[in-house]
Amino acid sequence: MSRVFASNPEMAERQAPAPPELVAARPGWRPASDDLVLIGASTGGTEALKAVLVTLPENTPGILIVQHMPQSFTGSFAKRLDGLCRIHVKEAEHGEPVRPGTAYIAPGHSHLLAKKSGSGYIAELSQSDPVNRHRPSVDVLFHSAAVCAGRHAVGVILTGMGKDGAAGMLAMKRAGAWNIAQDQATSVVYGMPREAVALKAVDEVVSLPEIGARLMSRLYMTLRNA
Repeated sequence: MSRVFASNPEMAERQAPAPPELVAARPGWRPASDDLVLIGASTGGTEALKAVLVTLPENTPGILIVQHMPQSFTGSFAKRLDGLCRIHVKEAEHGEPVRPGTAYIAPGHSHLLAKKSGSGYIAELSQSDPVNRHRPSVDVLFHSAAVCAGRHAVGVILTGMGKDGAAGMLAMKRAGAWNIAQDQATSVVYGMPREAVALKAVDEVVSLPEIGARLMSRLYMTLRNA
């Protein structure tokens, strides 16, 4: 995404990205019970998450999300997204099964972790100490996925300040996951994605309007053959 500069060289206006296109559900394709999507975001992430989630079809695998946000807002944020998306979006609850077609947003007071349960996963909440000064922390979520999901996971790191998520994404990559980072041009703050790229934890750097399609393409084409 390019920048358009005003006559005053100290002022720049960011162009709005092209609207994302809905990803068509592939007929007959169903996610495996051990497929899992993990997404982390911070500054600018509420709109970035909306741009990704609204594109996804009903047969998307379960999605666990950490968005740095105060606890008084995470529930209403999840409800707002639920009204916009084809998938179900809700605030995560401790011990609940992670189901396909549903995105679970970490409540603002707790870390969110993925835990293996039979052939699938459950969401676990923890009020342990903040990591990278955050609770919930993207690193905590990603590290948990590296342990329990490995090559069956796809990680996405979106716009945000700081480095939360980079180390966890590297752990996911080492465990066999496929990782996607939002590009600098469409990020409000290119901090978290940049740190993940610098650690060589990322397989693809993608503009925001294309992330949903790339995510589903990876799921459709690769995980079944892994």
